[in-house]
Amino acid sequence: MTDKHDPVLMFEIFKEIGIIEQLSRTILETRLPKGLIAPHFAVLNHLINRGDGAVPIDMARVFQVPKTSMTHTLKGLVSHGLIDLRANPDDGRSKRVWLTPAGRKMRDDTIQALAPEFSALVAGFDVAKLTQIKPALTSLREYLDDARNG
Repeated sequence: MTDKHDPVLMFEIFKEIGIIEQLSRTILETRLPKGLIAPHFAVLNHLINRGDGAVPIDMARVFQVPKTSMTHTLKGLVSHGLIDLRANPDDGRSKRVWLTPAGRKMRDDTIQALAPEFSALVAGFDVAKLTQIKPALTSLREYLDDARNG
């Protein structure tokens, strides 16, 4: 029987999650337009899920990156016409982030462009296993997110 308190077991689980993230990021980046990488896509996806008007410093906290890294990512998205930075009416020193129609379209197009990879996954892997573990992965993410926030 496996000891659920075994740190090696916990490490091995998170190692597998990390490797899956690396592999899936590589697949995603093959489908992104030239000059864009996974963090760009993640920001677009975040804005679609949370809505427009995010403040960059809050986004940096959510993504757990330095403000300078988030600023760099946002500048790349602005240069591709995928987001707009607008004055923050609540704080004249900061901006708010808004998706452009091109940003929404690029995010949706990228998901559609992943269809061949998802079809190959469905053909070669028991997707029922993924369906079974999704609630556990969601609970793990929620737990870790709550623990991070205090």
